[in-house]
Amino acid sequence: MKPDLRSLTLVELQSESAALSWPRYAADQVFTWLWQKGVDDFGAMTNLSKERRALLAERYTIGRLELLRTQNDDDGTTKFTFKLADGNIIESVLIPSGGDITRSSSTGIVSQAGSDRTTVCVSTQVGCRLGCGFCYTATLGFKRDLAWHEIASQVLSVRSFVPRPSSFASSSPSPSPLAPSPISNVVFMGMGEPFLNYDATIEAAKTINAENGLGIGARRITISTAGIPDGIRAFIQVEQQFRLALSLNASDDETRSRLMPVNKLHPLKEVMAAVREYTAAKGKRVTFEYVLVDGVNNRDKDVHQLAALLKGIPCKVNLIPLNPYPGCELKAPSDQSVHAFAKKLWPLVPAVTVRRSKGARILAGCGQLAGLSE
Repeated sequence: MKPDLRSLTLVELQSESAALSWPRYAADQVFTWLWQKGVDDFGAMTNLSKERRALLAERYTIGRLELLRTQNDDDGTTKFTFKLADGNIIESVLIPSGGDITRSSSTGIVSQAGSDRTTVCVSTQVGCRLGCGFCYTATLGFKRDLAWHEIASQVLSVRSFVPRPSSFASSSPSPSPLAPSPISNVVFMGMGEPFLNYDATIEAAKTINAENGLGIGARRITISTAGIPDGIRAFIQVEQQFRLALSLNASDDETRSRLMPVNKLHPLKEVMAAVREYTAAKGKRVTFEYVLVDGVNNRDKDVHQLAALLKGIPCKVNLIPLNPYPGCELKAPSDQSVHAFAKKLWPLVPAVTVRRSKGARILAGCGQLAGLSE
């Protein structure tokens, strides 16, 4: 079987061009066609000579994720289920903005997010090995890492769909013939732990950001980790200004280990030390994701422990009410409890956002992706 041309990084394309005695700019042309323009046909690469196009076609194919279906929620969220070349299944989510409420200590302003963002949430692994109790993906176990181009291709594939006034009108796997929808933000928060697939994650993020790639600003790309200290420290060295989020979910080791077994391997002291190194080196704010579980991590003592844990760290806390999934034994708190927790936490930390769950009815909310084929 021929290799997939889209699996070659720009550096690898440049090496291939040099081996063929092509000028260096030919690799940039090919990369632009593959990612910025998203073509699937060698014949469409019209600024390459016919001879070069024919040679590429002899040596390579151009792959694309196979879309099995889309599912639409009334809130405008769309979940995409993709089949990979080896038959594995992954999911990605297109999320409209709006509805999140943020309280900021620096301004004292309570603001509600508008509708100026369209976010794609991508997966980095098939399944996950971390076993977090609030996450449906954990029930699958771990199958394999995604290649960098399989991660970036999720954004490429979702981009080819244009939202209609209320939702995507069809569950057909055929892309819309209309112009691509604008995607403003990408979050690495889908299936898997990005920092356990570090190299592929960073390569994908660079392609999503590249001007001749998908062209999404680095500050609009967020990579979330459950707390892999070596990954956080390696992330300090990344030149691009990608954002870091940490799935925290508890302020003491006992509670966090109950919710997130990875905490037994990397306890809070170790994780928070890496985070403080990151903020000191980069001078950037970190987002802490905190899934609220009734009776587990939404107690009064959790407010004060969390404030003490984050003291001195430039940050925002995203409070996310638990999204139940089939078989989940944990319980979501009431809306009243969520907002009471937020009011107590703010202004003890710089900023607090209550994230309204989107896509929960179609199992597309935070912690609900499971790569189900049916």
